[in-house]
Amino acid sequence: MTPIAIAFAIYAVMLLILSRVTGGKGSNSSFFTADRKAPWPVVAYGMVGASISGVTFISVPGNVFNEEFLYMPMMIGFCIGYAVVAKVLLPIFYKLRVTSIYGYLATRFGERTRRTGSFFFFLSRLLGAGVRIFIVILVLHTGLGWNFSLIALLFILLLLLYTYRGGLKTIIWTDVIQTTLMLVTLISVIVALMSRIDHSELTSITGFRMVETDWGAPRNWLKQLLSGIFMTIAMTGLDQGMMQKNLACKDLKSSVRNIYSTSTIIFAVNLFFLFLGYLFTLYVNSLGGLSAIGASSTDQIFPILATGHFGPFITVLFFIGLISATYPSAGAALTSLTTSVCVDFLGFESGAGGVGSKESDSGKRIRGLVQLSISVFLLATVILLYYINDDSVINLIYKLASYTYGPLLGIFAFGIFTHRSVSDRAVPFIAFASPLLCLLLGMLTRSLWGFDLGFSLLIVNGAITFVLMYIAGLFDNKQK
Repeated sequence: MTPIAIAFAIYAVMLLILSRVTGGKGSNSSFFTADRKAPWPVVAYGMVGASISGVTFISVPGNVFNEEFLYMPMMIGFCIGYAVVAKVLLPIFYKLRVTSIYGYLATRFGERTRRTGSFFFFLSRLLGAGVRIFIVILVLHTGLGWNFSLIALLFILLLLLYTYRGGLKTIIWTDVIQTTLMLVTLISVIVALMSRIDHSELTSITGFRMVETDWGAPRNWLKQLLSGIFMTIAMTGLDQGMMQKNLACKDLKSSVRNIYSTSTIIFAVNLFFLFLGYLFTLYVNSLGGLSAIGASSTDQIFPILATGHFGPFITVLFFIGLISATYPSAGAALTSLTTSVCVDFLGFESGAGGVGSKESDSGKRIRGLVQLSISVFLLATVILLYYINDDSVINLIYKLASYTYGPLLGIFAFGIFTHRSVSDRAVPFIAFASPLLCLLLGMLTRSLWGFDLGFSLLIVNGAITFVLMYIAGLFDNKQK
């Protein structure tokens, strides 16, 4: 076995042992909510791994080569978005004491709206997790030389095994270990690069752009800032996977502390990733550019350098760090998708017993079958992406999110910031119409005015949903 394969085997055994220790009795309450006893500092630190993911690990440093520091306004937007989540969304979810955040939609509009919200979350998470897992498996495929589908199967199987018993409770504690390994890798690669770069060149960092002032450009600073804000609100505050961890804290105060701590740590970690990308740019340019290192895209910079330029120790550490950056988000995706299906579609939360009403052996078996089915969907998504991927992965994720999270953003915003009623039957049609209208609008602005909406597509999508719900509400009120 190669050192990479041995490292992965050790990593897998570690996860399975931690799963066994933290899984407890494997109850549904533990799986869905971690019994609402998770310490907020542990949740905050572990959420860094879930928020960063293997996509950030690979793509953010690589994107610096072409886009310099234009990611910075979006990072600032992330922080503002986290504050909105803490001040607006968390109090609502804690007041209702929901297991799935889409329970709010049932209270506000009705069961059809709840299931619509849960469906769009399911689609968003399945695609997002598929892309995140895909990039890691692609790198493992290149590094190990194994069949892509075989690696994908082993990866998803380990994901299923270590989350099967303890669910959220296991993920919260294993995320701490995985986040630590990811950060150790990041710092080690920076140190290795610093030893190979002429330090006199480091002063050029001040010349790297942080702001794009061209309003028509997709990376315009205002678009980036607003996109960062709304991406965080949508992909954290309206995402069951991320909010499930926040709701595992014992009370609202602890959860708010968790959000602010997570925001601060993630901003700092992203700064390290940008600095790593800057070092990559200097090093690659000193060698003669992308073609000189055998790279055809910026997503290949980190894997090529880590596996061929800094020795076997950094190579093994790179794969461990990459996997550690991926499993937290992938584990959260599998657990939250299972929770959403069980609670929002199968009614696990109904009845006087709440979550506990499905603590019977049959309830646990149903949860296990749901989790297994979603694992199969994830595997199919990853394999499909292997054949259709043709874009920078981080851009692909945000592009997908713009279409699938937009309706969630609009529905929640309408529910929270207005007191109008809307027919529960109309919401599913509105939610499906909004992305289509948004797609047509994006094509129109590019062809007529050369104006690229960029990541602000999410905001436009949410706004279209909001307006359509307002119009539907006018008709609903007239009929009443």
